[in-house]
This record gives sequence, C-alpha cells and structure tokens, in this order.
Amino acid sequence: MEHCHCEETYEAHQLVECIANALDARDPYTGNHSRRVSDMACLMCRYLGLSAEETQTIHIAAHLHDIGKIGIPDAVLRKPGRLDDREWAIMKDHPKIGAEILCQADGFQEIAQIILHHHERYDGKGYPNNAELEYIPLGARIIAVCDSIDAMASARAYRKALPMDTCRTEIEKNIGTMYEPRIAMTALAHWEELTRFYTEENEKAYRTMIDLTP
Repeated sequence: MEHCHCEETYEAHQLVECIANALDARDPYTGNHSRRVSDMACLMCRYLGLSAEETQTIHIAAHLHDIGKIGIPDAVLRKPGRLDDREWAIMKDHPKIGAEILCQADGFQEIAQIILHHHERYDGKGYPNNAELEYIPLGARIIAVCDSIDAMASARAYRKALPMDTCRTEIEKNIGTMYEPRIAMTALAHWEELTRFYTEENEKAYRTMIDLTP
C-alpha cells in the first residue's frame, strides 16, 4: 500500500503530538481527537495529491487545530451535556484564541491561519468570522471534514458515537454547504480506508498504514 509521508522531523512531530495530547486530556470526551484528525488529514493530503511541504503544514495544523481550547473555561469545555447559547458563544472563540497563540511563533503564521478558519464553512456561514471561501485556506477546508468525521464517530456526554453509515450520510448531506465539494467527495471516495480506525477499532494498525509511527 502507498504510504503518506509527512516530512517533519521525528522530534518536531513528537513535540507537536505531545502538545495536542495534553490539550485533548482536558476534555474526557475528546481523548486522542487531535491525533485522529491529523491522521485523517494526512491521508486526505495524499488523496488530493498535495506536496510534502503542504502535507507537513496541514498535518501540524491538524494536530494543533484545537489549541485555542486552552483558553476555554473548564466549566464550558468539560460540561457533561449540551452547551447553552452563552456557552456555545464562548466555545466559538477557540479558533481565534488558537490563531492568536500560534501567530506569535516564527514560522507558524500559515498554520495559525488554518487554525483560525477550521470551523468556517463553504457557504460562508461558519465561525468565527463567517469567512468567504476565497479566504479559507485549503488546510482548513480539509481539517473541517476530518474534524466533523471524528466528532460524529466519537461518543459525547449527551450521545453515543454515531454509526459510520450515519457519519457518511451527514458528510454527503452537507456537501456544498459546510464542506467544499472536491474535498468531501474525495473523503467519500476513500471512505473505508479513511475511517478504518473506527471500523476496525485498531489504532496501531491504522497509524502503521499511514506511516506516522517510526
């Protein structure tokens, strides 16, 4: 099987993954979320024929896409139930917080822009800025699909994990509204491989498949 080769150094990748794991640990319902999203994003980059440099940037951004949640109060982030309107407004600030954190680091400006836009939508109705498509980086559009898949396929305090057929149907229903058609259709075309982790419940095999483990 052809592998997805992410070119960042092993040490840099380990550091980014450790940061992402620490962030995921704050929320008992999103353990390993960042790693799964980054794994899917790396595969999506391969399917879309992106360069090694583009893949590296998107892979790191996917690992760190929720870094802004460090600025969200525990009472909101760890609430054992659905958020109310006030709490949801607070949660919607996390892409902006994340971008503000990373834009201060040399060489992370592009990654910061991906993180800022990863909850924007193809139809311009996303958050935090209702950005139009031309302003949404490709990496953010890829992560939006991967993030949605993992969110649906993972259990939450207020619901069980959704079946993979239901997740696929939701992606299909939102093509051209939430998701860019080319990216969503690419995910659907490779659905079984892209979501292999969820159907086989075998993370080690999945990560070996995409060649992210040394």
